[in-house]
Parts: sequence; C-alpha cells; structure tokens
Amino acid sequence: MSSERYLVRGAQLSDGTTTDLLLADGVITGTGTKLSDAGATVIDADGLIALPGLVDLHTHLREPGYEQSETVLTGSQAAAIGGFTTVFAMANTSPVQDTAGVVEQVLALGESAGYVTVQPIGAVTVGLEGVRLAELGAMAASRANVRVFSDDGFCVSDPLLMRRALEYVKAFDGVVAQHSQEPRLTVGAQMNEGALSSELGLTGWPAVAEESIIARDVLLAEHVGSRLHVCHLSTAGAVDVVRWAKARGINVTAEVTPHHLLLTEELVAGYDARYKVNPPLRRREDVEALRQGLADGTIDIIATDHAPHPVESKDCEWDAAANGMVGLESALSVAHAAVVETGFLNWKDLVRVMSTTPARIGRIQGQGQQLAVGAPAELTLYDPSARRVFGRANLMGKGVNSPYLEMTLPGQVLATFHRGYATVLDGVLRSTAQIDAARADLVGGSNE
Repeated sequence: MSSERYLVRGAQLSDGTTTDLLLADGVITGTGTKLSDAGATVIDADGLIALPGLVDLHTHLREPGYEQSETVLTGSQAAAIGGFTTVFAMANTSPVQDTAGVVEQVLALGESAGYVTVQPIGAVTVGLEGVRLAELGAMAASRANVRVFSDDGFCVSDPLLMRRALEYVKAFDGVVAQHSQEPRLTVGAQMNEGALSSELGLTGWPAVAEESIIARDVLLAEHVGSRLHVCHLSTAGAVDVVRWAKARGINVTAEVTPHHLLLTEELVAGYDARYKVNPPLRRREDVEALRQGLADGTIDIIATDHAPHPVESKDCEWDAAANGMVGLESALSVAHAAVVETGFLNWKDLVRVMSTTPARIGRIQGQGQQLAVGAPAELTLYDPSARRVFGRANLMGKGVNSPYLEMTLPGQVLATFHRGYATVLDGVLRSTAQIDAARADLVGGSNE
C-alpha cells in the first residue's frame, strides 16, 4: 500500500452513478458525496468515468532477450498510460518463460518497475518448440504463481501434446491459451486469404486455419474437462465455433483484440507493414461478427496482443516485416470507438471485458473489482468526451508500430492508480523517481 491519499471528486461509475472516491493506504476507504478532503490530493473528476484498473491477458513485454523491442519497465509504462493496472506477459522471451526461474525473473522485473502488476505467462512447451511439455507444475508452484500457459506466436499443433497440457493444468486450475493457427495451412501466409490477397499477390492466411484448431481444441477441453482460452479470435467462423462450444457447456473463453474490432484487410493494400499482424486483419463481415460476439458474450474479453518491434523490423518490404502491433496505449480508446460508440457495449460491459473477466480468467487477485469501500485502489479515470489525433507522442513503450498513428480516436486516460498510488496524473506518466517515492513506504519494504 502507499501513503498517498487522493480524493476523486464527482466521478461517474460505469453504471452511470456519480460518487466521490477516497483512496488511502492502498484501498478505497470512502465513497459517496461531499467526502472530507483532509490530507488528500483532490482530483476534479467531473465528466470523467472511473473504471476498475484494466487487465490485459495478452501482452508481449519482450524481456528477457529482446530488450531492443521492449522491456518490462517500458511496457509497464505503456500499460499505465493506457489505463491498465495488470498485464499478463507472454512467454516468447529469450530464454523462453518455460521454467520457474524465468517466470520469477519476469515477476521481479515487474515488481521493480512498479507501474502495473506484471503476471508472467508460462510456455506450454519447452522453448515454444511444440515437442514436449514445459515445467508447468513448477511454474504454477513458483513465486510467480503462474495459471495461464501459452506458446503464443506458435500453435500447439500436436493434438496429443495439447491434450496432455489441458490435463496437466487442470490439477491447479490453470488454463491453456491457444494461438489457433494450423501451421500447414499458413505456410508463407502474409494476409487474409481472399480476393484481395489474390489481387495483391500475397499468400493468403485462410480462416479455416484458425477455425479448425479451435474446433479441435474445444473438443479436447470437453474430453478432459479442462479450461481452454482462445487467443485473438479474428473470423466470423471462429465466433461460431466458440458459440457452439459454449452452448454445449464446454469450459472455453475467448478474446478479441482492439485492432480486429476496428481495422480491416483493405488497409493492407498500401503495403504499410504497420498493418501486418498475426492473425491478419480480416473482412468487414468478420469485424461485425466479432463485435456481435463480444456483445452477446460469446467472446469474453478484449486483449491487446501488444507486440512491439524495432523500427527496422517494420520499416521494410511487406514480406520481410515482422507481424504485430503495439496496443496498450490505445486499447481503451479503440474499444471506445469500435464497440461503445457503435452501441455494441456500454461502459459497464466494457468493465466486464477489459477488467473483471480477464482478471477472473487469469486467476489474478485484487484486480477487476467493483469500485467500493475496501476494494484495492486499482482504477483509471477516463475522459470519454476527449478526441485526439493519436501520434508517436502518445506511445510510452519502445515500439512505434501502431496502426492508429494520425488517426482521430475518442477518449483519453487522465489518471491511473495502482496499489493506491498514481502512475498517471493529468494524462501524464509519472517518472520512475516519482513511482519509487510513492511506494517507498510499502508494507515490509516490498517493491510490489
């Protein structure tokens, strides 16, 4: 907890009610109107929405091994400016997060940074090679308390190995998060398969390569009675498969990225590698199906798949460019544009898909909770009336490979609070020195 005290005056909650929020000793100690501001820094929140801190179940922080792309510190700063208080760090680092030692290293780096809770994700297979299972039990029993396992970037394509992984994680209530891509159907794939890929002369990434793996995996999850999470749904058919599985009672959850909710394959026509991503941008019909699937509960959460790369990995020919987009800084605004302004979700729904449910899927404590007395002071203040031209100055991480540069986006995060101290104030990221000072009196001298 932190000794910083804040009185958030007149904030609108996601249910439309207005209240003051008193933050002290790392928790919400008061709600209501006309609360005393004695000893507290007062924040005028008139016109702002107070949301529980956002939780991203799918972030690539790149450290250890790829610090030229991102570090845990810079990725945490990108998360904080985007309104996040927890991120789950994917396992495709070097060394891979496939042992207790490496996941504990990533946890410690997050604790040292102090901007957000960094929860490591463990690899499903050793080295992400898809040959033999990683140390799942050891990672679960480690100080990192890993409960989400993924080879994201690669599909666990071997059905027997996938079955064994599902069986193994069941013992400690873990979940396997699958990157659904049949590798033999996507060799050399560069964009969505269809008329446009033929016109552009680019090898297509067929929808069935995603949908067939999801269909296989939901049946495997049903067979062994385990939890399955499907990463970055991108096709209408994938939504249909997940909807069918849920109707059947299979314990499956699914995510969609902000970019798949807003952007379409037509952007690829300019060969701008900022739009190259895996799975690829799809058709307008797929975008509409994803929005509807999120609205009706088929898709459980929005996750960023924040994937920073060095400039040289994107500023090159399309075929040679890396897949991926940065998304932590822009996610809330893009979700606002894609599903709130279009009427698919309200703010209460957005809390469910960007905070409460991802925290529940990841089994993370103290996150995604209702803003009430006694709850951890993990929240973000968002101005829904703002409009801004999104630019490089809005990017706090190392990656500048954002597909939204020069795009007008709604809303802006004006404050983020993590464990009771502010990581963002007045729309400005606080410095590492300010963060260190704010948490200097944490109980037991811990950094996190």
